[in-house]
Amino acid sequence: MAVEFKLPELGENVVSGTISRLLVTAGDVVEKDQPILEIETDKAVVEVPATKSGRVANILVKEGEIVKVGQTILVLEEKSVTSAAPPIESPVVKTDQKETKPSTVEKKVPTASTTEKVNRIFTLPELGENIQSGTVSKILVSKGDTLKKGQSVIELETEKAVVELPIDFAGVVKNILVKEGEVVKVGQNLIEVEAEADWSVPETVAGETGRKTQSVQTDVKSLTSEEEKVEAVSDFQTPPPAGALPSGEPVPAAPSIRRFAREIGIDIHQVQGTGVNGRITMDDVKNYARTLRSQEAVTSTMIPGIEAEELPDFSRWGEIERQPMSKVREKTARHLSYAWATIPHVTQFDKADITDLEQLRQRYGKQVEAAGGKLTITVILLKIVAYALKKYPQFNASVDLRKSEIIYKKYVNIGVAVDTDRGLLVPVIREVDKKNIVQLSKELSELAQKARDRKLTLAEMQGGNFSISNLGGIGGSGFTPVVNSPEVAILGVSRSEIQQVFRDGEFKARLILPLSLSYDHRLIDGADAARFLRWIVEALENPFKILLEL
Repeated sequence: MAVEFKLPELGENVVSGTISRLLVTAGDVVEKDQPILEIETDKAVVEVPATKSGRVANILVKEGEIVKVGQTILVLEEKSVTSAAPPIESPVVKTDQKETKPSTVEKKVPTASTTEKVNRIFTLPELGENIQSGTVSKILVSKGDTLKKGQSVIELETEKAVVELPIDFAGVVKNILVKEGEVVKVGQNLIEVEAEADWSVPETVAGETGRKTQSVQTDVKSLTSEEEKVEAVSDFQTPPPAGALPSGEPVPAAPSIRRFAREIGIDIHQVQGTGVNGRITMDDVKNYARTLRSQEAVTSTMIPGIEAEELPDFSRWGEIERQPMSKVREKTARHLSYAWATIPHVTQFDKADITDLEQLRQRYGKQVEAAGGKLTITVILLKIVAYALKKYPQFNASVDLRKSEIIYKKYVNIGVAVDTDRGLLVPVIREVDKKNIVQLSKELSELAQKARDRKLTLAEMQGGNFSISNLGGIGGSGFTPVVNSPEVAILGVSRSEIQQVFRDGEFKARLILPLSLSYDHRLIDGADAARFLRWIVEALENPFKILLEL
């Protein structure tokens, strides 16, 4: 049977505290009166003991979190044992003035299978490097649904992609703890599930003995000397002035909060307290860190040396509406601002006569469709560009200014920009040089559809060496694409049109394709860019050229 352990009364006028340390983890077996967490109140740090024995099914709080009396801390699985278990010998610990090391007790949980039901919480797992949060774009299950292990339950939009989150256990949905559109963080509770308890695996529990269980009380005499100083500071009759405290002055914050600030690199003297009499709380430190991070993010979107401009109040001239950026749009804005600010862009233009190529494309199009793909100019360009990157390796490279090195890549991965209702996404096709046009057409069609259906994974948008952006399906006679850092070049493709071309002494109607190549001038010279783009043009006009030269 599942039992909720709630924070007990902590003392007179003490209604909340900050969890400074969790002493158990999910899966641990605890005994009644065993300390399970340390909590810091305004007056002392105390250990909170378990009121029942059982196994920890789920922990619903985190270290550093402020909890209130009566709040559920964790869920325990109580197990009734019908068979006699071997007695556990309590070790003898001598406490002759000197404290001895706690000894270890081993306890095995009975291995009999059971069908007991317990409540488990599905939390937001790690999403990838430097990704700490996301927006719930769609909830894929409802209360009462039966879930299978590995079933997708939530669709989450991060800065880089929309991903589906699979649950790692089976059960019945008891409660959904988030809403669509809500921003959630790694480790946050998402769904409460009624699942079967699993006692079939023997557990060996190392517990501490010889350690006196501290009663839950607020005895000021138990304060350390450091905490006494904090209490003295907190007795100010008037709050300190707004703003930073002088460095070296006593800070009205508990030791755990000062330690937390040091660990995340925050100068606590710069944090303004919002607690009683100006006391600095854990939330104050976290909010200050978020503010710094936001300022860094704004700065990163600007050209070095130029500050973000203060916008006027547009509502003075008429009605306005503010809408938050999607995660994809926000990430795109920051990334392209960085690329534009750090890469000296130059764009080379050219035109390709694709009249003969278009006839070939129409002739073999149905054959490719029968194989499950679509023969488009983009697919043909993928293959041509792959050969061009082999011939001109400086376009298949990256610049490492910190080490003053050029990184040449021996593989050919090409990203293709896809227009979606959430903004621009760039799935990457790997090892383009090793695949034929039919294979490339199928893979490109699948990735483009996944991008529009919000099914792309982060891995499918990473590792690109070069990008292609084709706006021909929309229109336009030319554009200057922005290099997708850390790549060094990108090919822009515009709409082809019939033009009169003077050839063999007369004007002829030919199908002309405009191309634009933006490149990183730190690595690529103008002459190299002209040769690279001209080679692509000639390959489009005469595909047999590829076979002759490579």
